[in-house]
Amino acid sequence: MAQKKSSHRTAEEKAATAAKREARRARTERARVEAEERRKKAKRKEQLTRFGLVGALLVLVVGGYFLVTNLGSDKPDTAPAGASGDYGMVVGDADAAKSIVIYEDFLCPFCGQLEQTVGDKLDAAVEAGEVKVEYRPLPFLERISDYSPQAANAFAVVLEESGPEVAKEFHDLLFDNQPAESGPFPDSDQLVEWAVEAGADEDAVRPGIEDMTFEGWVEAAGEAASKAGVNATPTVLVDGKKVEGQTMDQIATEMLAGTSGADAS
Repeated sequence: MAQKKSSHRTAEEKAATAAKREARRARTERARVEAEERRKKAKRKEQLTRFGLVGALLVLVVGGYFLVTNLGSDKPDTAPAGASGDYGMVVGDADAAKSIVIYEDFLCPFCGQLEQTVGDKLDAAVEAGEVKVEYRPLPFLERISDYSPQAANAFAVVLEESGPEVAKEFHDLLFDNQPAESGPFPDSDQLVEWAVEAGADEDAVRPGIEDMTFEGWVEAAGEAASKAGVNATPTVLVDGKKVEGQTMDQIATEMLAGTSGADAS
């Protein structure tokens, strides 16, 4: 059982998704152009300084320029500190015998069912050093609600500001309080409240959650998953091999096979 991508989206939904994608790409391109312009200006400044041609006025102008541009937010595709190179967060011993990857969407009800089925046992296996798990949040259900990318962004913000332990706690709270696909959907204030409950500092995480600081990273995660052939959530890989179970119990059994929690009730 998995949440699959719909192949019958309306023209309006397709247009809205395309518009969002174009807007993100435009922001990314603007950021790239601005970064290149800063690099060129820095190089010119270095050359002028080397030959003693920088006057006091030029120093003030260039210094002011860098002060203003550096006050901007992170580039749209910036990854949060502590993230893996595959748009996820790894928990557990790097040398654990078993490796699990979970592609998930915080709005996907099947992902919520999987978490309820296997979450505690998987945590115990991680704690015992038997398993390492990489959680890869996706904006898979963005077509249904903006909550999907908003929750994934909030997860990235908490990871950036508070580290993996708090981010894992926040991850679990998002599933514990998962809304129905029909809503109502939690707003930014609620996401901040759960982040604080998980152990984050409100002043540290609120700006990033409200401003969608890691929106580009979340979008890139979705694109990377699509290129990897992931078209449903949850998608689970055990030691690099996709789990093909049809029920949550079947998937959980394969995830826990060989661990101390495999036979736990």
